[in-house]
Amino acid sequence: MRTIDLRGRRLTPAELLAAVPRAEAARGLALATAAEIVHDVAARGEVSLREQAARFDGVEDHAVRVPAEHLDEALEGISPAVRTAIEESIRRVRLASAAQVPPDRVTELGPGARVEQRWRPVRRVGVYVPGGKAVYPSSVVMNVVPAQVAGVETVALASPPQRDHGGRVHPVILAAARLLGISEVYAMGGAGAIGAFAYGVDSLELDPVDVISGPGNNFVALAKRVVAGVVGTDSEAGATEILIVADDEADADLVAADLVSQAEHDEQAAAVLVTDSADLAAAVAERVSVRAAGTRHADRVAIALDGPQSAIVLVDDIPAAAAFSNAYAPEHLELHLRDPRPDEYVNAGAVFVGSHTPVSLGDYLAGSNHVLPTGGQARYAAGLGAATFLRSQQVITYDREALRAVHDGILALSDSEQLPAHGEAVSARFDA
Repeated sequence: MRTIDLRGRRLTPAELLAAVPRAEAARGLALATAAEIVHDVAARGEVSLREQAARFDGVEDHAVRVPAEHLDEALEGISPAVRTAIEESIRRVRLASAAQVPPDRVTELGPGARVEQRWRPVRRVGVYVPGGKAVYPSSVVMNVVPAQVAGVETVALASPPQRDHGGRVHPVILAAARLLGISEVYAMGGAGAIGAFAYGVDSLELDPVDVISGPGNNFVALAKRVVAGVVGTDSEAGATEILIVADDEADADLVAADLVSQAEHDEQAAAVLVTDSADLAAAVAERVSVRAAGTRHADRVAIALDGPQSAIVLVDDIPAAAAFSNAYAPEHLELHLRDPRPDEYVNAGAVFVGSHTPVSLGDYLAGSNHVLPTGGQARYAAGLGAATFLRSQQVITYDREALRAVHDGILALSDSEQLPAHGEAVSARFDA
């Protein structure tokens, strides 16, 4: 990992952000390709999906709509330890997600005048679970549980067919779906799956959904952009990222372990340490080298850590580290500090406080959701939760006297906007 020394410099947020740029990707080309795939699925349905499975997944003649027995067999086949872990993750995420559902509230604005604020779930959701460099049963939990907690009526799930499993969805994905009571599952991947969820596929009895959620590669992320406006989407996620703020009391080996843990996701993953301790920076650099060389995905990790998106950043003090973090707006933020003050770190998808709260905990069993904004979107966007699947709706009820009380004000405003019929619609109720 490279080291960037920002000590003694006063930088603007833009300059801080430029110090560690996000990984570059050919998103323009990916967008064009994603649009082509989505529109082909909209036009040719199952035929297009099967051609894509042969081209991208090396699979032919598979069951695109997964039979119920495949889910049952998958659940029977997983290890008891994995099943127990999935069930515990479901329990914890369900509890934490329930706190995200706002209560309905009624505001009395005067006698006979009331506005009710209520939240209603969308009817149908499509969840995408990737199946490329890794298998993500945890993503099944993180996407399905908040939708169920929000009250979504039906949830459909899609994941790529696996050549190593005879064209079936990976069995651990199927087992997680089965544990959550999901019976509508499709063996389809990439941008094509996003198009199928958005437009439906008659031959598969796949109805269009209202919201699509779930992580994926650039093509999946940009396919969501293509269908935005046709359906709702959770986010346009990019490569994963971790930013750790640490002081001289931090354990260098734990910091290194957490940096490597995120780097194993993808070659474009970002791993950043910000510290005011040159001694810690040197120790972490040494431990990262050792851990990166010894991990299973050493080649992938090395590329991510050597990329421009990863770095050790030296700053003058912890307030400067907080300023850097808030400019960067990381997906995952860890605070390895004697005095963490998490309230000062306002831009982060999720904040992990203390040396015993690693991002890996949040990935699986913290109870929080691991689908989080990347690429600096944490400045204005939230992670996935029950609210992703809820719509705010207002119900307004006024009686005659309550309307009379605001009659003159409505006339004044409608006249000022040169929309007299608006005022006349109110006056008509008092003309008799």
